[in-house]
Amino acid sequence: MSSQVPWSTGLCDCFDDVPSCFMTWCCPCITFGRIAEAVDKGQTSCVASGAIYVLLQLVTGLQCIYSCCYRSKLRQQYSLHESPCADCLVHCFCEPCALCQEYRELKNRGVDMSGKQPQGVAMAPMAHSGMRR
Repeated sequence: MSSQVPWSTGLCDCFDDVPSCFMTWCCPCITFGRIAEAVDKGQTSCVASGAIYVLLQLVTGLQCIYSCCYRSKLRQQYSLHESPCADCLVHCFCEPCALCQEYRELKNRGVDMSGKQPQGVAMAPMAHSGMRR
């Protein structure tokens, strides 16, 4: 079993990255969507994850249960300590701070969190469905 390492920033270090802090406080679904897309290595889209987050927030108010799952995935990928307490508690009691910390962690590890496709990456050509004129 690999040893666990500390987070690169603390839970309450939101102002270390003011733009992402502001974005998270105004529209946490964007921050969450970007985190989910990064943690899932592009297998989940930012838009889909953000939409699920908003839907859960509007219908149940329990979007923290969904987002805490991604905190756990992030911790497992980078062998991070479960701190300052259990993932679900962090998200249930301090959702914006948790999202900011996860966003900063990914940025500090070199993950592009802009939500844009990297320059120089070619899109695969669209396959034609066979319907042509």
